[in-house]
Amino acid sequence: MREDKEGRVKSVNYSKKFLKSLKRLPERIISEAEKKEKIFKENPFNPILKTHKLSGKEKECWSFWINYSYRIDIGTHDIYK
Repeated sequence: MREDKEGRVKSVNYSKKFLKSLKRLPERIISEAEKKEKIFKENPFNPILKTHKLSGKEKECWSFWINYSYRIDIGTHDIYK
């Protein structure tokens, strides 16, 4: 994830594992994830996303909600190792 001077997200990198998992989701969830990604790029802490820091072994990562059942986790490249 890279940000511009105004704090907007310029780009998002996806792991192969994430993209493979995304394809298995229902179309309505994929569509909702795309909408939330656009919001995330404009303002990562928009209240509609419920962005929050994770804990435990993933304490360097963040997450935001797609809906009540699905969320997207965000972190550095290290989370994919």
